[in-house]
Amino acid sequence: MVDSKLCIGCGACASICPVNAIKLVNGKAQINKDKCIRCGACQQFCPVSAIDINKEEPKEEKENSKNDKK
Repeated sequence: MVDSKLCIGCGACASICPVNAIKLVNGKAQINKDKCIRCGACQQFCPVSAIDINKEEPKEEKENSKNDKK
């Protein structure tokens, strides 16, 4: 969903998310898929097109997300 190589950590996506499903972790956006309602607001407002709600995270980013939750 978030391409961390493109994400500049501006927080625009987090501020626009109607269900607060996005937070910045280590300066990059992270989307909580359990909270996300796939409205597309984050994708629309991202100034660098780092979010694609139709794509899954790369495997290495999924692993990092799992490790952050522990």
